[in-house]
Amino acid sequence: MLRAAVVCASFAWLGAVPPARAEDEGFGAGTAAEAAAEDEAGYGATARVPAEDGEDREDRASSAVTRRELEERLPRSAPDALRYEPGVYVQQTAHGQASPYVRGMTGQQVVHVFDGVRMNNGIYRQGPNQYFFTVDSRTVRRLEVVRGSASTRFGSDALGGAILAEPVGPFVDPEGRGLALHGRLFAHRASADETWGGRAEVEARLGRRTALLAGAGYRDVGLLESGGIVRHRDDPSASGEATRGTVAPWVPRFVEEADYPGDPDRWRTQLGTGFREATFDGRLVHALSDDLRIVTAAYGYRQLDAPRTDHCPAPESPVSECLRVEEQFRTLAYAAIRGDVAEGIRDLDVTVSYQQHHELRRRDRSRSFVRFDWTDDVHTLGLSARASSKRIGLGEAAWWRLRGGLDAYGDLVRSEATQRFTNVDRPPTEMRGQYLGGSRYGQGGVWLEAEIQPVRDLVVRSGGRASLVAVDTPADMESGTRAIDRTFAAAVGRAGVEWRATGELSLLANLDQGFRAPNLDDLTSRQQTGPGFQFENPDLEPERTTTFELGGIVDLEWLRVDAWTYATLLESGIVRAVREATDCPPDTPQCDSSRNQFQLVNARGTAVIVGAEGGATAYLPGGFTVRGTLSWAWGEGPNTGARPTDPSYGRERVPLSRVPPLNGTLEGRFRDLGSGLYAGAALRWALAQTRLAPSDRSDARIPLGGTPGYAVVDLRAGIRRSDRLRIALVLENLFDAAWRAHGSSVNGPGRGFLLEAMVGF
Repeated sequence: MLRAAVVCASFAWLGAVPPARAEDEGFGAGTAAEAAAEDEAGYGATARVPAEDGEDREDRASSAVTRRELEERLPRSAPDALRYEPGVYVQQTAHGQASPYVRGMTGQQVVHVFDGVRMNNGIYRQGPNQYFFTVDSRTVRRLEVVRGSASTRFGSDALGGAILAEPVGPFVDPEGRGLALHGRLFAHRASADETWGGRAEVEARLGRRTALLAGAGYRDVGLLESGGIVRHRDDPSASGEATRGTVAPWVPRFVEEADYPGDPDRWRTQLGTGFREATFDGRLVHALSDDLRIVTAAYGYRQLDAPRTDHCPAPESPVSECLRVEEQFRTLAYAAIRGDVAEGIRDLDVTVSYQQHHELRRRDRSRSFVRFDWTDDVHTLGLSARASSKRIGLGEAAWWRLRGGLDAYGDLVRSEATQRFTNVDRPPTEMRGQYLGGSRYGQGGVWLEAEIQPVRDLVVRSGGRASLVAVDTPADMESGTRAIDRTFAAAVGRAGVEWRATGELSLLANLDQGFRAPNLDDLTSRQQTGPGFQFENPDLEPERTTTFELGGIVDLEWLRVDAWTYATLLESGIVRAVREATDCPPDTPQCDSSRNQFQLVNARGTAVIVGAEGGATAYLPGGFTVRGTLSWAWGEGPNTGARPTDPSYGRERVPLSRVPPLNGTLEGRFRDLGSGLYAGAALRWALAQTRLAPSDRSDARIPLGGTPGYAVVDLRAGIRRSDRLRIALVLENLFDAAWRAHGSSVNGPGRGFLLEAMVGF
């Protein structure tokens, strides 16, 4: 099946260009009209950015997920919604966490933005992290992915790219009178993890200029049932005993493990999965004029009782041991003014924001009668502003335009930890937190981009940013932690050219610089990671990238094809270096007892990631659409150290950690516009990944020899009648394949169904 999947999918290079921000918020009736427009364009299509002369312009490798696609695919989370985008690969450390890889990078090296507000803060963890999971996909109108270094516009962290979430909002009706109320009720069910949940929302139109959308949701997620054990690629027997660490990876552990040790077909339901989730949101829009609006909004996410799968239980630990995220809370509130304010100032967006991220983790070691608790809180104040000029003519076909902006964000951190013995009645012992309480992290910058068309069919673009990052942390003498007072300054730039060879063919070339200053997680944190225990390095320097990319886009009435190839050079990359237990800092018993010890260092030399990605969408007669994607990445960097038993010991260069394998998707869909009925099928596949970094070889999440390939088939069907009724059904993993994304702790869902129903009134 896997070979067939590759043959079927490799014909296509697909990538959709991200649409511009809509001038109307448009949920309610606005969403219905928008959905109809998407149907006319075809499944998988997204609007291109229109230029003032009626032609479309684009300058980056990028793609977007529309609201229609979210409603038909029924993703379990915002990261899960990106699985069908070229150049994106989603890894899951836990069932309640997920992290998108963009061109082989993730975590701190990809910037996340929600409605223009930067989500990345000073404690974003190195490697895969859970933070984008806190975006409720049911409040998202569109998800955009910008691939490749993007620090000119988005600042620090945008080494691999940027993920931009645009929320749904109320529809401002210029013809409205008085008060109009509309409600919607959602119910959803998933069989593989026994999920049930729902959402209620109300849209209020307050006359011609003001509208409000408010909603709340809840979800209860149980243990996840997979298609079975994902065996390591060198397993000679498909029916042999599934011994952890040899035939099967160390994680996840299974409910039936103790009862059926010799029957691998019984090993399906995974320990360390399941969680509860509550969300709330409100968005008020007031139109000052036809072209200018004030937006005030608040979004909240509350995740409870979410075990970290690779440490619940940890490798070689009793089943009763568990690291659990008891509380994962995110709150965002902001006010913005957006639109055109004068003839020469377009697309103004000034936003003032406040965010709070709260995390409470608990580790139980029942056999030792020990319990650890960690509490971290980050308060962030933000200000951003951006605008563009109108297009200024220079002749018959020549013109130029400017875009620019500024941004500033400041974090204040509180971090605490305690250790208690559960078999005695005594107060808990205070410990050093994962971070240092009272730490401050600030970042900001100014940027400017210019776009010029000197002659017809040729557009030249350039830009630059100046940034400043400041770190201030207190000392903690008992744990051997020194104070930090450092400032990092950076200047980056970009340049690109687009040639419209014909009316249907465009060729593009871009050069982009990226940078990432070390944050509080790099400089101060002590934490348990997948490969082992990781401790801080206060002497780290910024990492920088230079990305070269070439792209081609064919845009016909019935076919859209685009393909990109790229090379990213990473200098002073922050990577894990192997350490010994004797190197552990004071007051860290978790480090001493860990299987492996690591410290972050700046790699000496240049790391390289090269790849290709893209795809095609064909709009066929009779309401049929076929869409496919293909992504490939290859990474290599300096060896920061390996144990003598590791195969890479003594080598100067080694593979980069957790770079995704060759992978792709294929989707087919039929829709009848008259009845609102649709049906389709989807295939996701990946080849085996056997190129492993030294830290990957000791990572309990990765099977011996590498992660096997997979092919997963879903069937979809449903109906949508305007904004009053929608029913969507997905039969996932039709052939009950045992699979996992490379680097994940969790095996993918087995055969089951996803169901969502919406009723509006």
